[in-house]
Amino acid sequence: LYFSAQEGILIFYDIKDLQYEIKICADISQPISSLMFSPDYTSLLLVTEQGTVYSYKPAHSGEAVKLLDTSSSCFLAADFLTPGNNYCVSVTISGEVQVWSLEDGSFLSKLNLGIEVQV
Repeated sequence: LYFSAQEGILIFYDIKDLQYEIKICADISQPISSLMFSPDYTSLLLVTEQGTVYSYKPAHSGEAVKLLDTSSSCFLAADFLTPGNNYCVSVTISGEVQVWSLEDGSFLSKLNLGIEVQV
């Protein structure tokens, strides 16, 4: 079970029968608004309220890697664009949908929905 603390810490609960172990996986020092696993469960996207997206690979137990920074106070959410783990889609409150490359964090495309978006 993965979850995030208010301070931007990614925590893993390893639950086996009635026993559990807590492990701190990453500290990104920004409040995390959402967590999403890739379709093949090899990567975990950490999305902050400030519009920064990090990747964490549970099998490698390394640090979270900053993928992109939208620097938008209107940023709402991001998720993997399937199939595969190569692209990410984000959305802003104003209704702008953006596509990013997860390989280098480059901006690829956008679409304005023309309406406000809510989570």
